[in-house]
Amino acid sequence: MTTSTHEDWATPAFDLDPVAPSVGPFPHRVMLRTWWEICGSGELVLLEAPDALIAMCNDSGTIRMLGESDLFDYHAPLGDDSPNAVAQWAADLPAGTQLELDSLPGLAADVFMNGLAAAGLAPVAEVHESAAVLDLPDDYEAYVAGLSKKQRHETRRKARRFTEILGPPRLERVGGADAVVQFAAMHRLADGRKGKFMDSAMEELFAALEADAGAVIDFLYGDGEEPVAAAFGFEDATAYYLYNSAYDTGASAASPGIVLVAELIRQALETGHRRFDFLKGDEVYKYRLGASARPLWRVRAQVGGAA
Repeated sequence: MTTSTHEDWATPAFDLDPVAPSVGPFPHRVMLRTWWEICGSGELVLLEAPDALIAMCNDSGTIRMLGESDLFDYHAPLGDDSPNAVAQWAADLPAGTQLELDSLPGLAADVFMNGLAAAGLAPVAEVHESAAVLDLPDDYEAYVAGLSKKQRHETRRKARRFTEILGPPRLERVGGADAVVQFAAMHRLADGRKGKFMDSAMEELFAALEADAGAVIDFLYGDGEEPVAAAFGFEDATAYYLYNSAYDTGASAASPGIVLVAELIRQALETGHRRFDFLKGDEVYKYRLGASARPLWRVRAQVGGAA
């Protein structure tokens, strides 16, 4: 098997399937390239073999997965021969090279652990974060019935409260640059770190993800003409991925954030999705709404020494 590293985004190897299932858009060309062109730094490293592709970057002698951890919820090699590709590539890395490979579902972590060990390195793996994933039943009422008694009561109570204050909740999916601007403005209403997150550079990235990488924006309305919450996410054939959200702090008495999530789950069910992925983050509400933790691993290694 011949391996090579290059910077050719046009390679057809990006059409290979991820080694880990249910990882959304994150390991694929359009998501990675969009991020790289706006936020990337260092040297692009696309490791390719006949049935493998792994997108990484070299940052001053440290090899990382392409896509910073705060913005990429999953990383995964593509193609069945990824362990062998890693083994051949790692065997030729210069001494002192560090590897810091994060956000890996279990099967993706196995690729690096096995490949790096075959190259004579001593990789170390640790769980560093988790995603929260909800497997969906057949319909929304079955979903609500499956919640704990307390959470079922809270979900229905908050839906009633929202209706009493603002009117019946409804989602409207809106695309285009104006929708991103509206989402970003609402996001900046949040206090603290969340509100500061959506600076001009981040808004540029979100605009590119909406325009080029398939992101979708859903706004939550009551009876009024202005939305009170919004979600920025992705979809594939089986799942909806909740990438980010915001709400109008002036409407907080109506719990627009929780009602938004409930309506997104309802919409995901109605459109035939079988999973609702909250992605990274240990917020308690995700687990109260029925999600389970999906561990994400970091693999570390050093060429010519201990990790």
